[in-house]
Amino acid sequence: MAPVPTESPLLRRAVFLLLVLAITAGLVALAIAVLAPGGWTVWEVMILACYLGTVPWSALSAANALVGLVILLGARDPPAAVLPALRAARPGPPRGRTAIAICVRNEDMSAVLPPLGRLIDGLPAACFDLWVLSDTPAGEAAIAEEAAFLAFARTRPNAHYRRRTANEGFKAGNVMDFLDNHADGLAYFLCLDADSEMTPAAVLRLVACMEADDRLAILQQLIHGRPATAAFPRVFQFGMRHGMRAWATGQAWWQGDEGPYWGHNALIRIAPFRELCRLGPLPDGSRILSHDQVEATRLHAAGWKVRVLPDDTGSAEGNPPTFGDFVTRDLRWAGGNMQYLALLRLPGQTLMARWQLVQAILLFLGAPLWCAILLLAGLNALTGAGASTPTGLLVLLLAATWACHYAAKLAGYAELLLNPALAARHGGRGAVARSAAAEIAFTTLMEPARLMAQSLFLLALPFGMRVGWTAQNRADRGVSWGDAARQFWAPTLAGVVFGAIFAAASPLALLLAAPVLLSLVLAIPFAVVTADPGFSAWLRARGICALPEEMPVPA
Repeated sequence: MAPVPTESPLLRRAVFLLLVLAITAGLVALAIAVLAPGGWTVWEVMILACYLGTVPWSALSAANALVGLVILLGARDPPAAVLPALRAARPGPPRGRTAIAICVRNEDMSAVLPPLGRLIDGLPAACFDLWVLSDTPAGEAAIAEEAAFLAFARTRPNAHYRRRTANEGFKAGNVMDFLDNHADGLAYFLCLDADSEMTPAAVLRLVACMEADDRLAILQQLIHGRPATAAFPRVFQFGMRHGMRAWATGQAWWQGDEGPYWGHNALIRIAPFRELCRLGPLPDGSRILSHDQVEATRLHAAGWKVRVLPDDTGSAEGNPPTFGDFVTRDLRWAGGNMQYLALLRLPGQTLMARWQLVQAILLFLGAPLWCAILLLAGLNALTGAGASTPTGLLVLLLAATWACHYAAKLAGYAELLLNPALAARHGGRGAVARSAAAEIAFTTLMEPARLMAQSLFLLALPFGMRVGWTAQNRADRGVSWGDAARQFWAPTLAGVVFGAIFAAASPLALLLAAPVLLSLVLAIPFAVVTADPGFSAWLRARGICALPEEMPVPA
């Protein structure tokens, strides 16, 4: 039998699976060692069952991060190491014509149009068109939107505007309507959201990669957050940027041609997308909200490639300006991803395509399991059964689980600290260490409240609770105490109740649960403070969580 080549996706997936299984085995063995002493109570059996449900995501996160970090530190050109089309791309003008297609609905055009102008002005007009695809309902907002576009387009004859009278199918329907009626003569389209921003060089690189591989249907570029003044997005996107670099590199290594699509900042080959990615209603008549992963799986099944370029150079997006806006978007995504449960049974999907959907479900399904573990641990401690728990092993289990869950960010920070040139772009290793410490504290304080909000939403989802797919707030604004209390009273109340349970159990139980309980109890002030202009200015003045785009250009 001939040896399996090192580029074999089967070999890579087998290696990755073994790594995931090894991490899983370690976490499960540690959990059993913590729970087993003194015999098993009903609560401990239930805790273990819930923990087993969270392990796949923890192990996947850790394995992706480890593989990504090895490539980032060891490869001369990490993006090219996991994207063959990047190695095969050739410079020169594009052969096909590309549409820059941006979807808007009730957006502030004074914020949307300037980045589009910088992009389209830097691209050869003979090869690129700009299309603003509006789903804004008729009325004053639509009139103002069109007037702003007409002023923008006076000096740009390759800029076009189309507004639908009804937003059937939401964004996916908006895109397909454009492809059906306005895409003649176009080979590709670059899908952008209203807060997307890309550079001409980044777009030309995507097109060159697409033209280097005739079977490449979607090329998804990595995306970083645009420089933000508000504290919440500033700190959040610092961690997300560095975590996603390691995560996406590791994921691209083993998923290969069956990668994900994130809905924007991606170049798409029109012909297969138009043919294969029409999304009808679900069996209950509702529309698919998180359409991107479904579109990717349709292309996988037909033998087309969906690849990720794990480099965020020239590819940015805006992030929600407040914790409340972030959670609202999070819950909308959770509702969309839970729709995938109805799609898993559909025929004609590859194994990897089904895994993509499962992975998207696991992203949110872990939230109620973690909340259940917290409740069960409190009840177990109340019965006195927790007295036999080895405290040292419990702390080790909590630390190992935390490290696996946030492994991508930790790998990203490790890359920065081990690469002096990369650290210098962020102000040096000292600045990186300060920013990483601030982001870790921020995430530790934010995440339990976020998980509680997800859990309450998912519990209410079967009973008809929905978060509407409406325009997002993108403007910096403070948050009043009243608004924060209306949105986060439930996690706060849960924190008070859980705190009482652990306090009644023992001081040690309360101490061990304190990081989670503080997040829940402080959810309201956290939402207010991280949107406060004064606190935001304090962070900026000290360069905490600054991005390279904010740094002064060397002389």
